[in-house]
Amino acid sequence: MDALVTLLRDRLRLHQGPPSRRLAGALADLAQTGALAPGDRLPSERELAQAVGMSRGTVATAFNVLCEEGLCERRHGSGTYVTRTRSMAGLLTGAVLPADLSASVVPDASHLAMPPIDPAALLRSPSGHGYDAMGDPRLRALLGDGDGDGDGDSGDGSGGGGGHGAVGGPVLVTGGAQQGIDLAARTLLRAGERVLVGDPTYVGALAAFRRAGAHSVPVDLADPGAVEAAFARHRPAAVYVVSVDNPTGAVPRLRHVAELARSAGVPLVEDRALASLVYDGAAPPEPLSLVHPHGTVTVGSLSKVLWGGLRVGWLAAPEALLARITEVKLDSDLATSAVAQRLAAELLEHNPAGPWVAELARRRDRFTAALAARLPDWSWAVPAGGLSVWVRLPGADGDRFAALAREEGVAVAPGSLFSPDGRHRDHLRLSFAPPPPVADQAVAALARAWARMP
Repeated sequence: MDALVTLLRDRLRLHQGPPSRRLAGALADLAQTGALAPGDRLPSERELAQAVGMSRGTVATAFNVLCEEGLCERRHGSGTYVTRTRSMAGLLTGAVLPADLSASVVPDASHLAMPPIDPAALLRSPSGHGYDAMGDPRLRALLGDGDGDGDGDSGDGSGGGGGHGAVGGPVLVTGGAQQGIDLAARTLLRAGERVLVGDPTYVGALAAFRRAGAHSVPVDLADPGAVEAAFARHRPAAVYVVSVDNPTGAVPRLRHVAELARSAGVPLVEDRALASLVYDGAAPPEPLSLVHPHGTVTVGSLSKVLWGGLRVGWLAAPEALLARITEVKLDSDLATSAVAQRLAAELLEHNPAGPWVAELARRRDRFTAALAARLPDWSWAVPAGGLSVWVRLPGADGDRFAALAREEGVAVAPGSLFSPDGRHRDHLRLSFAPPPPVADQAVAALARAWARMP
């Protein structure tokens, strides 16, 4: 019960809407990921209500939603049981076009063919006690030698980290890229200092900088003149760049940013969480640590090519800086889960990313074709990478539309989230990663919501 409640609380934060809908979505997530299996009995309405701080009526309504969706059934005198799971947990979870920060995806079995794994082997760690401060040596070796030759990402995901490489050198394993960004912010920034960010940029980074007390300054990082002017005017304490942009899906060339940061002696935080997800034969983004080797903190993640539920990411930096960041991490969590790290190492060694990238390209094309057919007034640039489409709504407010979309059963991320000063209110970030049948339902829901906009 305690473990289930902990998982539920983590998932509840990712859902929006009435409490009963959030609880139903969180329970459906656990069924989708295997934390709840067919045949498992859910806690009683009274027990669950007390555990998650909701009313018994709210829990009963959530159970009814799950039963109506065919994911659970009530057995008279016995309780409520999970009957089946559903890929991506359907429209009811709000995960069709995720409004959560990571927009994580779960490749299906054809893209993640796991060899047999000895469960006991996952419980062993080199230290014996599992508190490996820097991370599992095997996983660190896989992550650390992908880009060390200076040729950039191979993108095949096979052996040596492939598209996940941490540009050689020492690596710190983190609880996802979000923790890596947070650790970099806490190490590099002091309250009141400024950090240059793209416009738009990843909302999770904005949150991390805000928690560190720093001010995010939006700038067009693709414009060398604008970047140079921002350096002169704001004297930033750091610059944050994204190799494959979230939310736009662009693959910008940002060498000039690294060169300016190197000249100014300013540290660079490069987010490579989506670096291996590039399409249409596009060249993978150049690791900027090759340009600014003594001042770049590189952050990466396995969430987008393996599974977000692993919560495994990595961080690479010059040795002295990495030691400081490791100390900050030890203050908060002692070590990343050894079991998750060993599972991640198995996945990296045996599962090439190429087929999953090709499948994502097909899903992107199908999704944008459906948008064009059902919502011809909307406009966007076809993303060269990543997992999302950055859509402009003509003459409409994205925050208001997001509320209407939720009423139609689909969650979207309004553009204002991706700017430190609330710009881009006429934009949305839409994920094209869900399976095509689910994405088709989502586009239909978006069209219904758009028809209701004043």
